[in-house]
Amino acid sequence: MQRVVVTGIGMINSLGNNVEESFNSIVEGNCGIDTISLFDASAYSAQIAGEVKDFDPAAIMGKKEAKKADRFVQLGIHASLEAIKDCGLADEDGKISNDIADEFGIVSASGIGGLPNIEKNSIILSNRGPGKISPFFIPSSLVNMLGGFVTIQHNLKGPNLSVVTACAAGTHAIGEAFKTIALGGASKMLVIGAESAVTGAGIGGFAAMKALSTRNDDPKTASRPFDKNRDGFVMGEGAGALVVETLESAEARGAKIYAEILGFGESGDANHITTPTQDGPLRAMKAAYKMAKKANGGELHIDYVNAHGTSTPVNDKNETAALKELFEGNQECPPVTSTKGQIGHCLGAAGSIEAIISIKAMQEGIIPPTINQIEADENCTLDYVAENARKADLNIVMSNSFGFGGTNGVIIMKKYSK
Repeated sequence: MQRVVVTGIGMINSLGNNVEESFNSIVEGNCGIDTISLFDASAYSAQIAGEVKDFDPAAIMGKKEAKKADRFVQLGIHASLEAIKDCGLADEDGKISNDIADEFGIVSASGIGGLPNIEKNSIILSNRGPGKISPFFIPSSLVNMLGGFVTIQHNLKGPNLSVVTACAAGTHAIGEAFKTIALGGASKMLVIGAESAVTGAGIGGFAAMKALSTRNDDPKTASRPFDKNRDGFVMGEGAGALVVETLESAEARGAKIYAEILGFGESGDANHITTPTQDGPLRAMKAAYKMAKKANGGELHIDYVNAHGTSTPVNDKNETAALKELFEGNQECPPVTSTKGQIGHCLGAAGSIEAIISIKAMQEGIIPPTINQIEADENCTLDYVAENARKADLNIVMSNSFGFGGTNGVIIMKKYSK
């Protein structure tokens, strides 16, 4: 089986519009969550979110094209441009040459897709009639149009795939890219997870389920992964993009290699459409662990876990219990952190963003903190690196993502060394 490595990364979220800015702010323990500004949320029970700031889509795709694309697509294009340029295969405009375009594919991911445009055109239909619906409504809203726009912008002519598995989508997309390369379907793949669901329907819908924090008077401490007084997650938006390719092609061109993907795991809960279990996530972790151990020569020691860690009462307790069971008899449970306290829960983009955070943690030798774990929950008793980042030698990391519908994804990566 082909060995698969990461050679380019790009990221945008509520703490920064590129990888370095975002990661440095996360390590410093900053929080990008604040009162919602994208729409008037004053009548909603949840009025806070991790919004991307100072973002001009016209700067990366022109005003005309930006009008045709939903915000999640715009954010995805922003992150993909950074990743494509970072991998060293594109020209100044981000175009891939025709001699490698056929072997360069894409896997895009989103949990919801173009909700802002769905909401906007539904209102237009109701108030003004079908003749006023935008001709760009459907093309701007479909989840796979993220991949469509990006392939055109970068000249990617390999497999064009899309993953829609709720909050596990970003991690599943990495797994799909791994499979495509391992089976010889492409030698290079761009993975993008993007989400922008901070709308009236998005916030209102999750709030109706009692899934969101209502700590509106204190946005910076509202998302509290693993804390006793957590009361729900806070919505975030953003995008993460990774270029993955065969180790052979990366070494042949002298590419900068961030990490090797050792293993991934997938599972289904078959239990409840919104309430997670302990068993489903555990089986995904075990599958990733088994694959990674084999790929690593029969030995595996994980140094850090970037948890799904949503700040919801059920997830954090179940994920903690699953991690304890996974590592029992294998090794001492490593430090576990959740960065959702800082940037919010980016839904379908969470897995790709958190994979990049995990890679940067290995590169920089530092574990990002779990902020806002003020009072430990009796069911959450691991080392969550509360409040302050910690220097550490990180060689192998694991990143977890679990989604509504009982869908789970786990990825394990290793710092690359020749």
